[in-house]
Amino acid sequence: MKLLSVNAGRLRAVEYTDAPSGGTGIDKQPVDGPVRISAPGPKGAFGSGLAGDTVADLRHHGGDDQAVYAFAREDLDAWERELGRPLAHGAFGENLTTSGVDVSGARIGERWRVGGQVVLEVTSSRIPCRTFAGHLGEKGWVRRFTQGGAPGAYLRVIEPGEVRAGDAVEVLHRPDHEVTVALQFRSATTERELLPRTLAAGSALHPEAVAAARTYAEKYGHPDPAQDLRRTGVGVRADQQGL
Repeated sequence: MKLLSVNAGRLRAVEYTDAPSGGTGIDKQPVDGPVRISAPGPKGAFGSGLAGDTVADLRHHGGDDQAVYAFAREDLDAWERELGRPLAHGAFGENLTTSGVDVSGARIGERWRVGGQVVLEVTSSRIPCRTFAGHLGEKGWVRRFTQGGAPGAYLRVIEPGEVRAGDAVEVLHRPDHEVTVALQFRSATTERELLPRTLAAGSALHPEAVAAARTYAEKYGHPDPAQDLRRTGVGVRADQQGL
């Protein structure tokens, strides 16, 4: 498992965004040499965890729980075949293009070491938006991407440092719950009834996703599986038990 490229974007004015800035940083390009990754700060005030990378719409992107976005080269290759055109590293706006990593199959709370310094933790799936559709220029893109079911993963920074293309990616910790990035994505898009199940991921889950799942569970009377797990101590890391 390795990192094929580290990708950063600059602010570019476009017509297909409603961001207050009037632009987007989704057009990520591979960066030569080492790039520093660190926790950027709270969402709404701070953007990317990648040095030199632009987040143009702080309402919906960036912040500590969406510091880095990773996408698998294998999934880009599948889309190349589907769309009939080449897709370079960074084409989906990802900061990290990986090889040999089951990004969408990763569990929420899974921790990766990238290179010799950086440790990242999986928090949630990417949700396709108008800007993504405009960037790709494909008809019905939000629906098509959603149906594809391989959204890529947002990650928070546990240990900062520098990464570069070619760095090894190692899974340091894989939680024993079954909440994958792909399942969380389905719960947020096409299968809302799955929302209560995502609470088993505990505090590793993006806080906004936790709030959405709890609201759904309260409205429809579904139990919070995380509460059951906390009572038994099964499937929850020690640092999640106080959630």
